Amino acid sequence: MKNLIELDKKHFIHPTSSIQQQQEKGAKLIVEKGEGIYLTDINGDVFIDAMSSLWNVNIGHGRNELAEAAADQMKKLAYSSAFSTFSHEPAIKLAAKIASLAPENLNAVFFTSGGSESNDSAVKLVRHYWKIQGQPKRRKIIALKRGYHGVAAASTSVTGIPEFWDMAGHLMNDFIHADTPYWEGTEKAITSLRSVIEEEGAENIAAFFAEPVQGAGGVLIPPSNYFKEVRELCNEYGILLVADEVITGFGRTGKFFGIENWGVTPDLMTFAKGVTSGYIPMGGVIVSDSIHNVLKEKSKGTLFHGFTYSGHPTAAAVALRNIDIIEKEGLVANAKAMGVHLLEGFKKIKEQLNIVGDVRTIGLLGAVELVQDPATNKRFPAKLQVAPKVVEALHERGVICRAVTYENTDIICFSPPLIMNPSQIDSMVEKLHDAILSVQKQLVHHTLNEK
Repeated sequence: MKNLIELDKKHFIHPTSSIQQQQEKGAKLIVEKGEGIYLTDINGDVFIDAMSSLWNVNIGHGRNELAEAAADQMKKLAYSSAFSTFSHEPAIKLAAKIASLAPENLNAVFFTSGGSESNDSAVKLVRHYWKIQGQPKRRKIIALKRGYHGVAAASTSVTGIPEFWDMAGHLMNDFIHADTPYWEGTEKAITSLRSVIEEEGAENIAAFFAEPVQGAGGVLIPPSNYFKEVRELCNEYGILLVADEVITGFGRTGKFFGIENWGVTPDLMTFAKGVTSGYIPMGGVIVSDSIHNVLKEKSKGTLFHGFTYSGHPTAAAVALRNIDIIEKEGLVANAKAMGVHLLEGFKKIKEQLNIVGDVRTIGLLGAVELVQDPATNKRFPAKLQVAPKVVEALHERGVICRAVTYENTDIICFSPPLIMNPSQIDSMVEKLHDAILSVQKQLVHHTLNEK
């Protein structure tokens, strides 16, 4: 183990991690194997993977079916390019399958290797769409504050979390972010979006990007009529609506795609993560028939956009088997039912503890907010780092989850595998209760010492 820790420190630059922390303390966890909802480290310690690793291991860990699908495809055709109209059976079948699952009139798929590439591709596709129709000024992209869309050049700029801009600055121009006052109702959220559109000029705007549920922003669930009004607003101004389904797709919210919870059809949808349950990298963009028709009629010559692994045959084979499992095991319905059960557990914790504010779930995507005063929603001073302390306390109790502290919030996020059952949820909730209680006691002690 010591050798692995030293090799990690010397040679492995971790994504979205503190380099200083890695150098001082080594890797937080060196995972050796996964089975179902559990991860086991090299010491033999077992953890509930309450985040599905990165919101993505929808069918759980250790599914031999996906390993077999990959092996079978690799033996037959591991890789072949999709450039220059070359094609192969797995990508064709996967595109058709995704089209059959997507909302009506979304029937054509461009494949990528992951979520960041998917959102970058969507930016380029919508700008190209307007350009070939003689409207090249339609380049601006509107997104939401606290939205997360990836870390490539365009997707970093679409992201509405300033911490992701600080590293290297905005990498592309013409990206604007509207407020996300979901907690203050639809009217204020729509007013914010409308004011941005009118200020920038609808004739200059290519598209509006939004996650059906803001994941990395803290599992922020929109008001029930928000997306219907967004759709109407986009129609009014002739703006394309892009739903970022990278986290919410493939059953996570109790619907196959998150936007279906609000009965809205976007013009494009981006996806990744759950399409293969993270077993192999893959993502994509689904476009409407109307967009596809414009591309077919007016996009002359070569479409100069594509990735080496667009439509990767092995990834496509794994995705097909993964979707088959989601359907045959009823995991979308299970996510919906277990989400209700999880919310009941969260509500009991809120009743029993003094520092729990809003609790929420939609399918197996949920959050618990920690506040100084639940009656007024008064937040803790940022220096106390309450949410990270609870995450650490959970880690000590064998649960892996995630803290969000943007804008002085203390949010604990949950996104467990869709195979969760009631007893597993009860175990996770019990550990969450104990972890929050331990931090609550620390805070009382801290307050008494300050006095």
